[in-house]
Amino acid sequence: MVKPAALRQAAGFLMAEFKMSARRACRTLGLSRSSWSYRPKRASATELVAKLRELAEQRPRAGYRMLWRILRRTTVVNHKRVYRLYREEGLAMRRKKRKRQAARVRTVLPAPARANQRWSMDFVHDVTWHGRKFRVLVVLDEFTREALALLVDTSIGGDRVARVLEELVSIRGTPERIITDNGPEFTGKALDAWAYQHGVKLHFIRPGKPVENAYCESFNGKLRNECLNIHWFTDLADARSKIEAWRMDYNEVRPHSSLDGLSPTEYASKLNQGLTLRVA
Repeated sequence: MVKPAALRQAAGFLMAEFKMSARRACRTLGLSRSSWSYRPKRASATELVAKLRELAEQRPRAGYRMLWRILRRTTVVNHKRVYRLYREEGLAMRRKKRKRQAARVRTVLPAPARANQRWSMDFVHDVTWHGRKFRVLVVLDEFTREALALLVDTSIGGDRVARVLEELVSIRGTPERIITDNGPEFTGKALDAWAYQHGVKLHFIRPGKPVENAYCESFNGKLRNECLNIHWFTDLADARSKIEAWRMDYNEVRPHSSLDGLSPTEYASKLNQGLTLRVA
């Protein structure tokens, strides 16, 4: 079956080449006059563009798919249309191309099967406006991808790490295993005593193998890309406020690609309701 658009094009050809009238060209092709005079009208994208720009300003490091997942919560819109507008409005971020490297054998840890089965910890570093260095202790649930804690301070020792974990256990329960690197805060007596008291296994990755703590490394990249790199911190209080606000947004609002577009909190909530969900 010939599409009306093709017939309209053919009618235009007959009119141009053979000097036919529109009536005769339509009759020759069996095309109705109403179809010939019809011109498709696309809905105005002004409101959609405004929403897209607002989201892009709130999340300057987000790609079009994340923005589309957020938009479709309130608006029925096709991801292809969002991508087209995203490109037309110049919202795409330039990314440096990484040089190709030879493939290396990686140690892949088995994925966790339930919440609280495995947590992971790591440190991220940054500075305030005046150059004062601070650290961020990251505690992550690897199954739900929830950021359980982002502790900000200039000095965080093993005793402080143990206290943070004690607070989390009182809220969420005890994990089976915690993955860390070989930093002195994690290998010292304070954390070892806490883990022994609670029956938690500490798993230390091999030196120089951050891929063995892949969930936390991936999260650290998002934290730096979407929060630390786009904010100035006037002091520690300002850093704590902004980083905690980002943690809440990450847990409750930001869609996670490996959780089928749900936020970590939404995913954990549906798990608690007994629903079977896809997770990558």
